[in-house]
Amino acid sequence: MNTENPSFNRRQTLWQAIQDGDKNWDMVIVGGGIIGAGILREAARRGLKALLVEQRDFAWGTSSRSSKMVHGGLRYIAQGDIRLTRHSLSERERLIVEAPGLIERMGYYFTLRKGQFPGRFLFSVLLSLYDALAGIRNHRYFNKAAVEKHFPGLNCQGLKGAVYYTDTVTDDARLVLRVLQSAIEAGGLAMNYVRADSLIREGGSVCGVRISDVEGGGQLEIRSKSVINATGAWADRLRNEINPEVRVRPLRGSHLVIPMHRLPVADALTLLHPVDKRPVFIFPWEGSTVIGTTDLDHKEDIDAEPGISVEELNYLLAVVEALFPEHGIGRDDVISSYSGVRPVICSDKSRDPSKERRDHAVWSDEGLVTVAGGKLTTFRLIALDAIAAATPNLGNLASREPTDTVFPEPRISAGGLNTADKKWAQRLIGRYGDCAKPLLYEASDAERRKIGSTEFCLAECRWAARNESVIHLDDLLLRRTRLGSLLERGGEALFPVLEEICEEELGWDGTRWQGEVARYRDIWHSHYYLPDDRA
Repeated sequence: MNTENPSFNRRQTLWQAIQDGDKNWDMVIVGGGIIGAGILREAARRGLKALLVEQRDFAWGTSSRSSKMVHGGLRYIAQGDIRLTRHSLSERERLIVEAPGLIERMGYYFTLRKGQFPGRFLFSVLLSLYDALAGIRNHRYFNKAAVEKHFPGLNCQGLKGAVYYTDTVTDDARLVLRVLQSAIEAGGLAMNYVRADSLIREGGSVCGVRISDVEGGGQLEIRSKSVINATGAWADRLRNEINPEVRVRPLRGSHLVIPMHRLPVADALTLLHPVDKRPVFIFPWEGSTVIGTTDLDHKEDIDAEPGISVEELNYLLAVVEALFPEHGIGRDDVISSYSGVRPVICSDKSRDPSKERRDHAVWSDEGLVTVAGGKLTTFRLIALDAIAAATPNLGNLASREPTDTVFPEPRISAGGLNTADKKWAQRLIGRYGDCAKPLLYEASDAERRKIGSTEFCLAECRWAARNESVIHLDDLLLRRTRLGSLLERGGEALFPVLEEICEEELGWDGTRWQGEVARYRDIWHSHYYLPDDRA
């Protein structure tokens, strides 16, 4: 058991400690996605007594269902938003340096075809500026023959070539967990499956929040100098207790995951959809190939897990059919799907969803600070803006500046882990920091072996169950690891060994295990597979 961070390991112990202890805090953060995690990290490093609560699991929402890219946002240059692009690129380069193995640079090929806009010249100008803002230079042009060789089976009708640049790919949920771990090591506390029911107000100002333990029952009143609403697509709901303004436009983006052997790509392929000319990506991720994304208004209940629609499924399959007709990719090839709801700041509801700006906004209403919008890449900068907005309620407490680093440099190196696969060792360090060493050393040889075509191993499952506040089976398979999205039928073949791990690490008996399997299968078939294949 990880006794150093019980706040991240045994949530019930923390709940009891809060119930029995001092209920006065410097900051309470509502929302356990990447923004909330980033804010907790900044607060803890300033020495603030800070608590984060999340009504579902950490990274349950958008932060585990993104396009897996820590990128600068090339299209933002075309929209004239140089500031957002510059900030994004600066953060991207920082994360590449600080978290190799978690944030990896990846090549992107944007195909150019006859009659297509923008053409080679304009795109090269944009990429020159993109690289200059990042402080690198790696864009170039590949002719038709080179592109055809790099992407076997690509439809080359009308193809002129491709412009090449780089961005990065990540495991978004693991990024959230890594930031949370860094925040907890600095003194912050975090609890999943704890809901913020309502705000506490006195004298016309927010002074705390009522919270409920979703799993164990019970309610507490927490007093706090500052309350930060970082609930993403739910941001208006909490804010509307004070301000009736509606500012968040929930937009859904869906993706398909198919086996790498059915559509092998070594780099990301960026193309314009043949129907609406939106940019769509086909890229390698965790040993599979991902196709995405869509971009449309999410009109369903935001409290329900989002899932891909029939229209979105056909939209994404149409891209593959047009670009790789020889592969014959169809719905039977889909391993899984996933959909995330982006909390975009609404400027005009009549505007095309893809044309909405992706910058963030921070509002302060009677002591409640609400933050919404933004990008995965710029979570640190968004967190700094949220802390700044809360400063009037914190006084000198918030003025202490921590270091700019997102992640402290690990004390171990890839060579220090007990494995000959140094690339895999670096992956583990990027995802777990110094915890990568006990993760491997405490595992058996059998649990160190990679699972199928993925880079995951059972040692990671055991580590997560033991140390990372796993409450349900879907926490383990869809967020702590991504095995539920990468393996056939959501990873059912692993159930026998996972039952043993969950019994040993979580104390689940046979009845609890069967209940968790039933819950997981319902979630997976309803929201992570094909839209009309409910089990």
